[in-house]
Amino acid sequence: MTTTLSGRLTTSYGLAARLLDYLQPAALLAARLYLARVFFASGLTKLSDWDTTLFLFEEEYSVPLLPFELAAWLATSGEILLPVLLVLGLAGRVGALGLSIVNIVAVVSLAEIAPAALMQHVLWGVLLAQLLIWGPGKLSFDGWLKNRFKRQI
Repeated sequence: MTTTLSGRLTTSYGLAARLLDYLQPAALLAARLYLARVFFASGLTKLSDWDTTLFLFEEEYSVPLLPFELAAWLATSGEILLPVLLVLGLAGRVGALGLSIVNIVAVVSLAEIAPAALMQHVLWGVLLAQLLIWGPGKLSFDGWLKNRFKRQI
């Protein structure tokens, strides 16, 4: 009886693992789209009132080692361009790495950050780490290129 129960548990676990593996591309796509929306919206907010953005980078955020104008320009550019890479899944790991840097600098630059805001940054960091480790997945331009060139080898 123990072997039968053990066999059933092993079979059930294997089936569940295969199902979750099948869902991985959709989960990676969902993470890419969510993160792209969050960072792109932040970049658009910075662009919509550049004077306020410069003021915040000069007075509120203390980005280490960079002049505030350069920090504002780099953050805004990253938040506008890198999400496009995520959505397309084109150089997905590059986009995830760049947004990870933006995310870390944002947390480090604030003298005080509310616990809820910090938890959002942690969530974004975990999702970005996922994309760095596994890549953008099969439902991406990178996945399509990988599949296309794999067939030619």
